[in-house]
Amino acid sequence: MNNDVIKLKEVDRLEITTVLDNTADMLLPGNQTVQRFPRGKRLGEKVLRAEHGFSAIVRVFSGNTGEAILFDAGLSRDGLMHNLDVLEIKPNELHAIALSHGHLDHTNGLAGMLRRMGHQKMPLLIHPDAMLQRKVVFPDGHEMALPPPDKRVLRHDGIELIEERGPSYLLGNSVLITGQIHRSTPFETGFPTHWAKIGKEWQRDPLIHDDQALVVNVRDKGLVVLTGCGHAGAINTIRYAQELTGVRRIHAIIGGFHLSGPIFEPIIAPTIEALKDIGPAMVVPAHCTGWKATHAIAREFPDAFVQNSVGTRFVIG
Repeated sequence: MNNDVIKLKEVDRLEITTVLDNTADMLLPGNQTVQRFPRGKRLGEKVLRAEHGFSAIVRVFSGNTGEAILFDAGLSRDGLMHNLDVLEIKPNELHAIALSHGHLDHTNGLAGMLRRMGHQKMPLLIHPDAMLQRKVVFPDGHEMALPPPDKRVLRHDGIELIEERGPSYLLGNSVLITGQIHRSTPFETGFPTHWAKIGKEWQRDPLIHDDQALVVNVRDKGLVVLTGCGHAGAINTIRYAQELTGVRRIHAIIGGFHLSGPIFEPIIAPTIEALKDIGPAMVVPAHCTGWKATHAIAREFPDAFVQNSVGTRFVIG
């Protein structure tokens, strides 16, 4: 993809608020860039929930004008709206929704939010493979079902459902959703125990092609890459963002890197080595990155590493 095809508009400032993640810690230190909840509220007055899922609000600013997008919706049906209420973020502030992929820990909270929205018009962007029935088959034969989003929910009054395999722009060309990510590394080879029902047959689906990321180009900083689970691989995702935009400088990588468990722990080391070559100023592993990978990243990137927590707001620019 060349720069004549995709031109990602620079923004003056970017704010990413973690609405849902696996951990909540109200005692973490913050600073001007990493702002921690409760930010002046009385402790215990309003409690944020953590869960095995991910969701973030992304706001981009050009001058004094800002627009917001919801990226993923978490696992529980009421967790997203509960935390939005605690964070005092109203659904009518949003201009679009994008889903990183179809697994229910990133989509299930949509129903509660859409009910609250009423008939508000809004585009909802998703890769068509996100609608496939999926499952994980464990070595002992045990299966874990991963049902897709309910199209009846996604076709809520006012929602414009957009199914797109390729890259897409939102918010006036200031936010890029990568679409299906090109795989270029020799070590990020997918999820071998992941299956999808295609037609009437269950087939291996290790690459999870619907995995996509959100990319913003912040003036004088470079690209900020936000992943949901990062099934395509953190390094594949970063390299594809660079390829799509023509921007080499990576300021931050935030989100799930999917390096947890015995299948993925062997690629922690090559991922870290590749990240060192890329040299982001901020690395924020979240959700499915895993304990071992998170601690290895903290050790190898002492200045760039930031521990995520529900309610954290990253202010860049």
